[in-house]
Amino acid sequence: MADLKGKVAYITGGSKGIGFSVAEALLNAGMKVAISGRSKETVEAAATQLGDQRNVLAIQSDVTKLVDEEHAVKMILNKWGQLDVVLANAGIGYFAPIDEMTQEQWHNMINTNLNGVFHTLKASVEALKASKGYYITLASLAGTNFFAMGAGYNATKFGVVGFTQAVMLDLRKYDIKVSTIMPGSVATHFNNNEPSEKDAWKIQPEDIGELVLDLLKMHPRTLPSKIEVRPSRPDKK
Repeated sequence: MADLKGKVAYITGGSKGIGFSVAEALLNAGMKVAISGRSKETVEAAATQLGDQRNVLAIQSDVTKLVDEEHAVKMILNKWGQLDVVLANAGIGYFAPIDEMTQEQWHNMINTNLNGVFHTLKASVEALKASKGYYITLASLAGTNFFAMGAGYNATKFGVVGFTQAVMLDLRKYDIKVSTIMPGSVATHFNNNEPSEKDAWKIQPEDIGELVLDLLKMHPRTLPSKIEVRPSRPDKK
């Protein structure tokens, strides 16, 4: 995708944090971008903040529901007639020892973080076949590094990494590129964090936006299928 102008992207969980910053980066590169989230008010406010409404589409969608994601893709195709890039970014996390983790927390993470990436791909795969597009999941270093109080989150992110790599092998025969991005600490609102100067040592959301652009501009013969990214100097906390 050397020329990104006019290409169409769909970003789940796009109302803030990484999803919002990726949307900004793609819009600045000349793309059209649809963002989705569970809250209609929040996602519409984010779309307004992104600017030019001719190139931005706000969609209310719950990734835990396949029907919602199918509706989201239909809206995108009805508006722009194509879909070239999908970023499955929506995710949640609860952190507690396994004996204290509730069944609700476990299932919420599985349904959003793992079932969600499947629903997003299932809804968009035919459109991506038509465009020979790019499907990207937002995993985490927690998808390869386990830690105490992270059983549920680790389970979902290990699953996302494995899912994405298997999907990459399934879909490359259609000239669909598939990658997973695995960030370490990012300065976002995740896990009730309020970004501030204390997060200056972390990866910034706009850094992930630049990374996605780099992937889209990569020569088509080369596929970075699994990308780990971490703060350069965590000792500067």
